[in-house]
Amino acid sequence: MSPRDEVERLRDEIRRHDHRYYVDNRPEISDRDYDRLFGRLKDLEAAHPELVVPDSPTQRVAGRPIEGFAHVVHAEPMLSIDNTYNEAELREFDARVSKGLGGEAYAYLVDPKIDGVSISLRYEKGRLVLAATRGDGRTGDDVTVNARTIRSVPLTLRGRGWPDVLELRGEIYWPRPDFDRFNAQREKEGEEPFANPRNATAGTLKQLDPRNVAGRGLAFCAHGYGEVEPMRFERASEFFDAIAQWGVPVNPHRRLCRKVDELLAFIADWDQRRHKLDYETDGLVIKIDDLHQRDLLGATSRFPRWCIAYKYAAEQAETVLRQVDFQVGKLGTITPRAVMDPVPLSGTTVRHASLHNFDQVERLGAEHGGLCIGDTVVIEKAGEIIPQVVRIAKAGRPRGKRVEPPKKCPVCGGEIVKDEGGVYIRCINPACDAQIKERLKYFCGRDQMDIEGVGEALVEQLVDRGWVHSYADLYKITNEERDKPGRWREKLAGLTFEQERRTDEGVKKQAVQLGEKRADKLLEGVERSKSQPLARVLAALNIRHVGAATAEILADQFGRMDNVAGASLEELQEVEGIGPEVAASIRAFFTSEAGRRTVEQLAAAGVNMTQPKRRVNANQPLAGKTVVPTGTFRHFSRKEIQDAIKAAGGKPAGSVSKKTDFVVCGEEAGSKLDKARELGVEVIDEDEFMKRIGR
Repeated sequence: MSPRDEVERLRDEIRRHDHRYYVDNRPEISDRDYDRLFGRLKDLEAAHPELVVPDSPTQRVAGRPIEGFAHVVHAEPMLSIDNTYNEAELREFDARVSKGLGGEAYAYLVDPKIDGVSISLRYEKGRLVLAATRGDGRTGDDVTVNARTIRSVPLTLRGRGWPDVLELRGEIYWPRPDFDRFNAQREKEGEEPFANPRNATAGTLKQLDPRNVAGRGLAFCAHGYGEVEPMRFERASEFFDAIAQWGVPVNPHRRLCRKVDELLAFIADWDQRRHKLDYETDGLVIKIDDLHQRDLLGATSRFPRWCIAYKYAAEQAETVLRQVDFQVGKLGTITPRAVMDPVPLSGTTVRHASLHNFDQVERLGAEHGGLCIGDTVVIEKAGEIIPQVVRIAKAGRPRGKRVEPPKKCPVCGGEIVKDEGGVYIRCINPACDAQIKERLKYFCGRDQMDIEGVGEALVEQLVDRGWVHSYADLYKITNEERDKPGRWREKLAGLTFEQERRTDEGVKKQAVQLGEKRADKLLEGVERSKSQPLARVLAALNIRHVGAATAEILADQFGRMDNVAGASLEELQEVEGIGPEVAASIRAFFTSEAGRRTVEQLAAAGVNMTQPKRRVNANQPLAGKTVVPTGTFRHFSRKEIQDAIKAAGGKPAGSVSKKTDFVVCGEEAGSKLDKARELGVEVIDEDEFMKRIGR
């Protein structure tokens, strides 16, 4: 057999075993035998480099990090899906479908909705040529190098008969067992665990180093299509059967339902079964099966009319309140947190839940003479992620200690004050260890300086040992390491963390070291963060009322840190999107001794202090407009709506002023809506916003 023939044989065999292992979950050979096949292929390709092709199994992971992600326009828009929450709304949807089809027979294709990150995979002549995130629905990020590392994403389609162009739509997700294992390893290495699989998946896909993506065990599942040329299918069910034969992962739980009552029975059945899946899901996706009927029904500017998602009600559970902790935030805000008997909820064991603030504590206890230790409380997961206490189910007998606000800071013992609204209480000691730790965690966070490797446990040690008390101290470590190699690497590597480990005998604690590998990654992450753009540096400074959107406005307007620091109150208020309260907060920070010292120290450490102005195309729909989003939205997270405003040429702002062009109002809007009405600023809802940006 010639080297070329053997290489092709090995590639086909490895692809088949990859599919059996990563898609079918039915491996046919041992890991050792697989490694032998893979090693033989690598050896042959090394000996015959002319035989190496991009879609070879050996080429999944790129050898070095990339500089960034290019924007790509989707051949077919990736529309959102409208939601329904109860039987009445679902029957209304079914009635609209029946009317739109003139009474002809139809069937629904239904499958569990995977809570992951939407992606489009484009295949030409059977080879993967592009992977792109959903983005704003029309334009996404090219993440091909990262998608190639995901083992369940075929680099080459199997079999034959596939279209010349096949654009698959689906979800990248992190299977819960793999996510839990990865989190356990992070805790073992002294890093903070990821909060939930979906957010961690989104962050992983945007890693600049594909090698980091390859080791995380992400998975792909197709649920639809974009451009297909030629399209030979008449029904979606036929399409999914075909792509499964081509090696594409599809949901094995999909089902055809021909009547709405059959659909409702399927929904009821999956209300319990969904918790046994190995991925996060909060509902089902319901789609017309006949593709011609889909065309007849069409779409609005936002949603297809032939598709809807059924969302299950948030799962609730009862448990007993045992204690209330008081947590001190980066600005000194003291927040109560419930400590409860462990209870299973939405696939996880919950021991803690949010009480939000002391007004909420009062409301919870209003009918029971207060919230007391020993009360049986009802908890639910908001958005299937954050547990919160929603009511008292049964007051304890006899009543335990009533939950009251603390009289002094629970950490430093310092003075506390109530804010103007009386809802929150704050510790006013800036040297409070809890505030220092929270400020450092925030500074290093993904949306600020994005320093990988700095988690909660590490910050605790750095502060408690007296090594770090300010942002600049982090860079002092890397600068001293550069001047005296090995000094800090050894100290950091020797840090020991206490980790809980579950065994057959129960939960045991063991000590684990950070280690040299993690120390190196930490030092590299801190050094790399010096080049973050000015907007991120401003957002990281913990200036009251200055989040990512306001920081972006300041960076665009002033271009340099010293220009922001030197701006007068009047100059700040003249900036679109900066109101009097925000301007006063910015001015107070930069005129304070602590604020000036912080900026000077960061600049001296080599942190970037400039940012070029963003160029805006005058033809963009929101060109030159200042837009303030407020409330919660159906189709956007807070960051996503800010990105959508910027992508359309606008400036997202964090506060309302007379210079605000309009406010986008979601559910549970607060003071910004009131301010807009007071100033006569235009207020639009989410639907109108989507029309204005062309979605």
